[in-house]
Amino acid sequence: MDKGFEKERFEKLGIKVSVADRFRKFCKKMSKSQSMTLLMMLDFFEENGISPNETLGPNMQTLESEIKKRINAVIAIIKDIEKHHDKPTTAMLQSLFMELEPKQKKLILEKDLKEKKVQFAEKLDPNNQL
Repeated sequence: MDKGFEKERFEKLGIKVSVADRFRKFCKKMSKSQSMTLLMMLDFFEENGISPNETLGPNMQTLESEIKKRINAVIAIIKDIEKHHDKPTTAMLQSLFMELEPKQKKLILEKDLKEKKVQFAEKLDPNNQL
């Protein structure tokens, strides 16, 4: 029995034998009663605004093309963000960290040794003997 429709009585519809056989086979595929299958079909058509007279081919193709356009637009936005926002910001941060490397502090005991200029130097000429 169909849930929620137990107390309703059955009504006969006038349909052709071939159509009734086809509908019964479809009901078996759906694993639903004939009443529930017909109700689901009516709900589907009403919710999606589709008429059984129309084909879904062009509607599905236009829907698919619109989705592809939006996906391409999202990809373009992401590439633009990478190009104009992420890469320059990353480069600026890297340059800041390169310049601000911590300087090594000298130990307290270590003194600065400056090279002194020598005023007098010996000649290292072999012919010049003392």
